[in-house]
Order: sequence, then C-alpha cells, then structure tokens
Amino acid sequence: MTNRISERPAAENPLGTYLRDRRTRLDPAVLGFPPERRRTSGLRREEVAQRANISPTWYTWLEQGRGGAPSAEVLDRIARALMLTDVEREHLFLLGLGRPPEVRYKKNGGITPRLQRVLDALDPSPALIRTATWDVVGWNRAATVILGDYGSVPPHQRNVLRTLFLDPRARAVQYDWESVARHVVGAFRVDAARAGAAAEVEPLVDELSQLSPEFRTMWRDNDVRGTHGEAVKHIRHPALGPLAFEYSAFAVDGRLDLSMVVYNPATSEDADKIRSVMECR
Repeated sequence: MTNRISERPAAENPLGTYLRDRRTRLDPAVLGFPPERRRTSGLRREEVAQRANISPTWYTWLEQGRGGAPSAEVLDRIARALMLTDVEREHLFLLGLGRPPEVRYKKNGGITPRLQRVLDALDPSPALIRTATWDVVGWNRAATVILGDYGSVPPHQRNVLRTLFLDPRARAVQYDWESVARHVVGAFRVDAARAGAAAEVEPLVDELSQLSPEFRTMWRDNDVRGTHGEAVKHIRHPALGPLAFEYSAFAVDGRLDLSMVVYNPATSEDADKIRSVMECR
C-alpha cells in the first residue's frame, strides 16, 4: 500500500490542468535551464517554482489540486514565471480564485492599422478610439468633420475632457453643456478607476482643476456615471446645423485599455449632410 496522494482528475482540477499545459509550452533552454534530456517537454514543476520564488512542494500541490486556493500574490508570481499574456493571466485567476486579477493599467501608444481600417469603414458615422484615461488615439474622417480635427492637435492634448472643458467650440455645439460635462466627468472617473489608472490621471485632473472652475466643482462632487450602453446625442454643428446621433461605446477585443465610441447618424438626412461635407474635403 502506498502513501502517495494521487492527483485529482483533470475535470476536477482545471487549475492544475491549465498550469501543466502552460509550463509544457516553455523552452527550458531559452529560460536558462540546462538543455538536458527530459521525459516531457517544457519546464519541470520545480523550475516553475524557482522562477516564481515559491515552494516547489506548494506548486506541486497546486497542480495536484491539493492545499486549497492560492493567494493572488502566488498566482501573480506564477503568471510571470509562466510568461502568461494578460488574457492568460486573467484566465489563471478565474480558475484559481473565481475572479479576475486586480487591474494593472498599461499605457499603449496608438492603434493597429486593422483598428484604423475598422474606424474608416464606419464613415459617415463619426467614430473614435479612446484610452481608459480618455486620450483619443484613433478617429475617422467623419469624426474630424463633426467632433474636430484631432490630427491638428498635439498628441498629448488629444483628450476628451481637455477638449470639453477648455475648447469653447466644444461647449458651443452642446445643447446642454453642463449636463454633458457632468456625465463625461462621472464616466471618466469610472473608467479610470476600473483600469487602475488613478495615478496616471492625476496630472490631467490637476491641470483641469486649475484651468476650469467648473471641472473642479464637478470632480469634487464625486459623481459616477455609466460609461457604456446606448443613448441619443444632439449637437448643433456650426456648418450643418442640428444633428442627432445614436451613441454607442464598445470594448476593443484584445485591448483592455481601449474603447471604441461610435456616433451613428440618427437619420438618413443627417448622414447625407456629413457625406456632403466629407466629399468637399
């Protein structure tokens, strides 16, 4: 009779199955381990434990489905040891703790050509892509016509809040600027907090608080608003007159730091007006 405790079946131990699968995909030689003959591909358990700076016994228990739930810190170390992507790291936390990990905001500059093509295909619907801190990093021609020429603005100033509070033209197109501004500030607060970007938005908040008493008051109110969903937005364009848009915001697949905002013309007449201006440019 043996005292060895057998591993739980894969169906009962999805975390262990996932850990084993991930470590077998790593190249030991690339990670500095001896290129000796191995019975199986990938890293050994003790090598993963070494890279994660945890006990080899504890890591073995995790793969065997023993020892209870790991801590978030241990999972984070293992994620780095296994060189997991953000999506793989999130899956690891869902398996190990039943929840996603705490967000870690990473600022990524620009968008891919593929995303730009998606924006361009949406003309004559103004569309843009913004970061979690509401910096505008992509837009189409219709957005230039309706929302403003972001290309003429220095990159560090292409921010929705900065435009709304500091550009008189942005104020003039709104029928109820204060209501719009309050919604934007509340939604921005939620997005920044959700992305773990509190430190990143401090300089912008400080700047706007100094330059705009209205922003300072709204920020101190600590209101929060929903950031996604659908709504109808009305503006008075200086050249085209009153326009109505069905506003929608979407997450960008594979880029947790980005969202796409689309202003779909509410009527065919509004769409024709935008096309006519675009054809003249």
